[in-house]
Amino acid sequence: MLSAGQPMFTCSRLLRRSFCTASSSTSCAKPWLFIGLGNPGEKYRGTRHNVGFDMIDAFAQSLGISMASIHFKALFGEGMVGGTPVLLAKPQTYMNLSGESTGPLAAYYKLPLNQMFDDMDLPCGVLRVQPKGGHGRHKGLMSVIYHFRGNREFGRLRIGIGRPPGQMDPRAFSLQKFNASARERIDVALQEGVDVLKTLLAKGLTECASSTNTDQKYKHLRLQTLPV
Repeated sequence: MLSAGQPMFTCSRLLRRSFCTASSSTSCAKPWLFIGLGNPGEKYRGTRHNVGFDMIDAFAQSLGISMASIHFKALFGEGMVGGTPVLLAKPQTYMNLSGESTGPLAAYYKLPLNQMFDDMDLPCGVLRVQPKGGHGRHKGLMSVIYHFRGNREFGRLRIGIGRPPGQMDPRAFSLQKFNASARERIDVALQEGVDVLKTLLAKGLTECASSTNTDQKYKHLRLQTLPV
């Protein structure tokens, strides 16, 4: 899942459904499901809380995948990355009800789930890959975990949006659009995220997390003092 701040990929507890035909090689790659979290509608386009949607859009665009169909209350698309089938989804249930779409999608396809969403605990434009974890008070993730019956063992791509300035309400901050400098940082992060997801598909979650988080650590130190 990708939500404001984080993508999600579940690998350990969910079975991967094979898309191979009977005539295919026995080593045929299994598909992956990537879900970006956000809010539907023009009102929320470009806001901090919708970077999960932005991540899915950037990845889909890089692969020429159309996100025009509706499947389990989500905008949905599918394609291939180096022989590996990928399924992309953007739940249209609104952020706090993301699990109502994500749960049925993962159950239907029996696939590893990967989520992308916004994260205030990371500086704006910093990425972090996690194999599993809690919800960190992120209501979209709370909904996903609830509909997974408490299972938290799915991968996440966290996309930093920074902390609100001063005493600003976090909810109001997350629903604001980025200023010009922050938008530039996010656009760079989205292109980095495309490479992260391709690395995940090629090398697996453990190696992807290790290389990505090492690279992003130095970016974290550089950006953490900049305004959002």
